[in-house]
Amino acid sequence: MSETESPAARAVPVVPPGPPPRPGEGERLRTVSVPGATLTVRYRPTPDPGAGPALLVHGLGGSSQNWSPLMELLADDLDCEAVDLPGFGESPPPDDGDHSITAYARVVIRYLEAAGRGPVHLFGNSMGGAIVTRVAAVRPDLVRTLTLVSPALPELRPQRTALPTALMAVPGLVPLYARLTRDWTPEQRTRELLALCYGDPQRVTPEGFARAVEEYERRLELPYFWDVMARSARGVVDAYTLGGQHSLWRQAERVLAPTLLVYGTRDRLVSYRMARRAGRAFRDARLLTLLGSGHVAMMEDPDAVARAVRELLADTATTSERSATPRG
Repeated sequence: MSETESPAARAVPVVPPGPPPRPGEGERLRTVSVPGATLTVRYRPTPDPGAGPALLVHGLGGSSQNWSPLMELLADDLDCEAVDLPGFGESPPPDDGDHSITAYARVVIRYLEAAGRGPVHLFGNSMGGAIVTRVAAVRPDLVRTLTLVSPALPELRPQRTALPTALMAVPGLVPLYARLTRDWTPEQRTRELLALCYGDPQRVTPEGFARAVEEYERRLELPYFWDVMARSARGVVDAYTLGGQHSLWRQAERVLAPTLLVYGTRDRLVSYRMARRAGRAFRDARLLTLLGSGHVAMMEDPDAVARAVRELLADTATTSERSATPRG
């Protein structure tokens, strides 16, 4: 069995809920129906009518709010939309209860087809990185460029700090965890997640922390919150163990779109050492390694990520112009 076909260690990356934007920050929400799901889409109108379309996909436990800092910085460059995957953020669970990576990729494809915005600049963080990798592999016609922030691709030797989150994928343990931590305050839960996902949790302002706590409180009141977390965690594990042509690493090799890979050196969930393997797997890859950043670089260091995205856009535009220039 080749390395790309080997069963992966079962570490499941988790993304904290992001603080909701302040009123008047320029973001809007709309609800969209696609076959099998109802989606909430967060968007920020761009002043440039010619800006390229972009779709941003969050990770396990996250929401479209995780992309708000980056969307604001890229407002002059891209027409950004961020989707709440079924069961996360403001989106209800899918009709069929399927929270696999393949099912989420299918939802993203259906949305892109319905919206008619493709090909788009596609972004994914953590579990969202696995989802959009699959989308880019099976539907290259829908993807112009690909940006992956700490993508949840299988690791043979995961970091020790990532292993506890794998317990969410074990049947029955999420409800047990919910009962054992029922006395935890939203502040305590939020603080634990930020410590896990940020390289330096002190970068979160008091105002940002308060808004994150408010969002976490809202989610805990949802009757399906823990069930969606458990099902989605099992979906990530199942995707990690697939071999052959369905392996996420094999699908990474099929991606044609120019790809930006973003890793943080203090990521406790996805090791930055995976950057080397990812750089080999994606055929047209650029790598940004952020010293001191953790699992959610687009929230922790959005300026650096935005600069790298602009460089990717410029490189892609230059390549397209050269391809379109007649040779005489």
